[in-house]
Order: sequence, then structure tokens, then C-alpha cells
Amino acid sequence: MATDISFLGDFRCRLGESPLWDPARARLWWVDAVGQTICSAAADGSAPVSWTYDSMVGSIGLTQNGLIAAFADHFALIDAETGEAKRLLGVDAQDGAVRLNDGKVDRGGRSYVCGHTRMHDAAAGSLFQLSADGTLRELAGGMRISNAICFSPDGSRLYCADSLDGFIRCHAYDAATGTVGAQTGRIDLAGIGQAPDGATVDADGNLWIALVLDQALACVSPDGNLLRRIAMPMPFPSCPAFGGPDLDTLYVTSIGNSGHNLVTDHPDGGRIAVIRGLGVTGLPESRLRIPSDTGSNHGI
Repeated sequence: MATDISFLGDFRCRLGESPLWDPARARLWWVDAVGQTICSAAADGSAPVSWTYDSMVGSIGLTQNGLIAAFADHFALIDAETGEAKRLLGVDAQDGAVRLNDGKVDRGGRSYVCGHTRMHDAAAGSLFQLSADGTLRELAGGMRISNAICFSPDGSRLYCADSLDGFIRCHAYDAATGTVGAQTGRIDLAGIGQAPDGATVDADGNLWIALVLDQALACVSPDGNLLRRIAMPMPFPSCPAFGGPDLDTLYVTSIGNSGHNLVTDHPDGGRIAVIRGLGVTGLPESRLRIPSDTGSNHGI
């Protein structure tokens, strides 16, 4: 089957990120970070919904009944029917010098791993793990642009990157307990592409990485071999996610105007690409298993 690339409706984001397929609702979710919106639509782009908030939103993940969202300086639960946001807990934004960015729920549904991205060149952020009981733990410091967070199919490996480093870090991970182990290696992208942004993993364990500065998407094996490289029809691809009823469609968000360095006047800037015919499938994203007695800002 030949690969086919089209666009999802006429949706355009200033800073598209965090596409996420919700099989229970048969909808794709994504965010426009600069537009301060969470959006969704059916697989073909029909029945669109968007909700606007008073804060930038960096990423989203599924929960049992809705979404968890990483806003600029706090985490919140989002009602998937109304868009109502229920604040959980805040994080140090260093007076706006950093904001929460890329994030994913782990394979065990026990935690949401999310990192800071810097808003000023002198700033540095952290990679966090937000457990379902409301515990927030710093996994790594000194992050400049935290991205590419995803997990191996069996949940035994956590992938993450500082986009400015040019490689993806690999950490041992216990999906049953949410325990993060030592760094076990890295995937060097030298010769493959610049600035890894968002990433996802297919059912075979290979990583699909948005190369935001190269207008391309790369498929890389866990040991770092380039398996496929796809030129994208729009500049600044930002994050891929498998979706559709059979999880065989790859959706890729992009950036039209990040409010900083990434700006384009390309006619398809900020659109969401839809790639079919890849011959691979993705994995369903886990849902954060939130205790039923949620109700305060002191825990989830």
C-alpha cells in the first residue's frame, strides 16, 4: 500500500502539539499551546470541538473519564464533555521563565511524565512524574526544551529528550510501579535530523519522531537505526500520534507561529497531517487511573 498524506479538515494551530487518539470516543484530541485551546474531532475531521483557557496548554493525556492537561504552571483534569478544568496542583514556573510542555501517561496508567520548556534562553526546567495519587517528583533537571516523551510497548523503557541535545535518552521503567530507573542508553540522531520534538512508539517498538526543524518525520528503531524518513507537507512538524479505529493512521501536528522562533507563512503552516498506508499500527494510549475520591488540590 502506498503512503498517502493529506490534512485533517482545515484545522490550523499556532503551536499544535500532543495529538491523542481516544478510542472510547473515537476522536482525536490535540492542543494549540499558544492559542490556549484543547481541540478534538472525529477521525475524518468532522464534529470539531474546542475549548479555550486562560493559560497556555502544553500537553494532554487520557484519564478514566476525561483528560489530564499540563497548563503553563499547573496540572488540571478536563471534563471531556464540557471542557471544564479542575486544577490539581501547581509547579514552579520561575515567574514565567518556563512552562509545562510535552507529556504522556505511562503504560501502567500510574503516572503522567511531563517536562518544562524554557521561555527565556537563560532558564532551565525539569522533567516531572505526576503520580495518580498526586505526588510530583522531579526526574531530571537542567532541561531546556523537554520533548519526545513516550514509552516502549511493554512499558519497560521511558524515552525523553531535550530537543537541543540532538539525541533521545532511554531510561529503564517499571510500568507496574511507575519506578524510573537509570539511563540505559541513548538514540543519537546525528545524521538523521535536528531537534527531536514529539514522538510516539508503534506496535513493533519503533519510534516515530517529529524533526521540527527538518520538515520531516523519522522512524527509528530502539537501537537507533533509521528505518524510514518521511518529508512532511508543512513546516515545523511537532508531534505524531497513531489513531483511527485500527490505529493505523498517523496524525502529525505542526507549528504556524510559536510566538518565538518558529514562524512560517507557508499556506499549510499549523495544519495537522494525516498519513495513511504506513503498514504499521500504533498502540492505544493508557489512561491515568485516578482515585475515585478526587476532590482537592492536594492530590489527584
